Amino acid sequence: MFYELRQYQIVDGKMDEWIEYMESVIIPYQVGLGMVITGSFRGEDEKTYVWMRRFNSDAEREALYAAVYDSERWKTEIAPRVGQLLQKGGINVQNIVPTPRSVTQ
Repeated sequence: MFYELRQYQIVDGKMDEWIEYMESVIIPYQVGLGMVITGSFRGEDEKTYVWMRRFNSDAEREALYAAVYDSERWKTEIAPRVGQLLQKGGINVQNIVPTPRSVTQ
């Protein structure tokens, strides 16, 4: 099991709009397809948004990525809006594994 830590840089002045879109569209859509979203956070700088997803294996991650990102809804409706709210090149994704005593086992 591992987590995916995703950090995004949001277009100036669009943080509230981004959070509303994440919480009303993106997160429910991904959860509906089987993603496990474990957290969603805004940074103090009003430009950084961080969220985490949990996967049981690389195979599960690949299957869920395909279900979400290869879908027509993602390609035609969601991705274009995401492109308007995120800064170009402002995405950092890192896989992280809980330490032995972490409460996120």
